[in-house]
Amino acid sequence: MTYNAILYQVDDNILTITLNRPEKMNAYTGEMQRELIDALDRADADDDVRAIIVTGSGDRAFCAGADLSAGADTFNYEKLADSSDKPKRAGIDDVIDDEGNVDWSHQAVRDGGGQLTLRIYKCLKPVIAAVNGAAVGIGVTMQLAMDIRIAADSARFGFVFTRRGMVPEACSSWFLPRIVGMPKALEWTFSGRVFDAEEALQGGLVRSLHKPEELMDVARGIAREIADNTAPVSVALSRQMLWRMAAADDPMEAHRIDSRGIFSRGRSGDSAEGVSSFLEKRGANFPDKVSEDMPQYFPWWDERDYS
Repeated sequence: MTYNAILYQVDDNILTITLNRPEKMNAYTGEMQRELIDALDRADADDDVRAIIVTGSGDRAFCAGADLSAGADTFNYEKLADSSDKPKRAGIDDVIDDEGNVDWSHQAVRDGGGQLTLRIYKCLKPVIAAVNGAAVGIGVTMQLAMDIRIAADSARFGFVFTRRGMVPEACSSWFLPRIVGMPKALEWTFSGRVFDAEEALQGGLVRSLHKPEELMDVARGIAREIADNTAPVSVALSRQMLWRMAAADDPMEAHRIDSRGIFSRGRSGDSAEGVSSFLEKRGANFPDKVSEDMPQYFPWWDERDYS
């Protein structure tokens, strides 16, 4: 796929994805959604990619939310079904019957932002958000499925949905309370106000604040630590274990998956290399690849039906 709304650059095992509509403050479109999902598919299949950084182009915005150029009908999927600026809504005419009844499970009803965050959630590589400026609406909710968020001290955030007559999207009703706690999630989503980077830090939304000119160096430092010192299959498994156990209803669920992981990894070349390199006081050279060596039980969540 040729990218128009994002930039894709791999340098020394670190992929940087840049939201690239600076003239529109990197506002989110259907084209950007499709390109981001394709970029994540591409990264998962590339063993040279060990970590991913997502940032915005320019110094004004990470992503200023959905592109509102369609005006009052921006969020009306029915009226925008044929718009080239929105994700293809194939079958929209089948969603609402002649009596006005909606088929709520139809593919055309699905939230585009949620399709992106679900893809980030399933990613096999660590994802770091380097928030260089304004992050509003989908600009902030897309970050919630990422693993580490750092921000410029000039960044601003806003879950502005109630001020647009909408509701939180991109699965943020699942992610946000788990990251910042229910009281803070409710306050931010009820009010819809835009808040500064310091409040985001105090609320637990971001890990740390940095001068704008230092932000990407910090992000690359975090990515470098992962890329240089860890086994990629172990990182991929750990990422999915921690995210998915966040919603488990009993620690026995974690024990089941932990046990599979310990058993399978203990038999791997990675485990032998990890122990040997430690004892020999040298850097590790892990042999296993995410594209080829994920254990047989992975992905274990496919045992569930979410249709």
